[in-house]
Amino acid sequence: MNRLLSRLNIDPYLLLLVSTVGLASVLPARGVWADVAGGMADAGIALLFFLHGAKLSREAILDGARAWKLHLTVACLIFVLFPLIGLGVSAIPGLEPSLATGVLFLTLLPSTVQSSIAFTAIAGGNVAAAVCSASFSNLAGIFLTPVL
Repeated sequence: MNRLLSRLNIDPYLLLLVSTVGLASVLPARGVWADVAGGMADAGIALLFFLHGAKLSREAILDGARAWKLHLTVACLIFVLFPLIGLGVSAIPGLEPSLATGVLFLTLLPSTVQSSIAFTAIAGGNVAAAVCSASFSNLAGIFLTPVL
């Protein structure tokens, strides 16, 4: 299976992610199973965050925290550009109001920490800086999102 994925240049994590979304769309968890699935998702996120963080040295994390240009760029994208895009999309004439509200809401929130880390790792980027930037933006989002 790994050879096939390598030959097709498909990352196994992305394949699992798409498969999970597809399975959840076809067989959504309901009732008690929704709580079980939610707990499993939380555990998976914590494990992913721990595994990426455990691989990083203290120096790498400090270097990632010092990447102020990256953090400033990410903050501007998340808290300035994306909300402006959301306002533009939500103002499209004829767009259903609930969809417009959903798009606007989506553009006002920072990305999840685990997706930032996972996709940065897949791309071969600076995971330490991604951990710091995602953490900073999510903490800032607690205060800035209600203002936006």
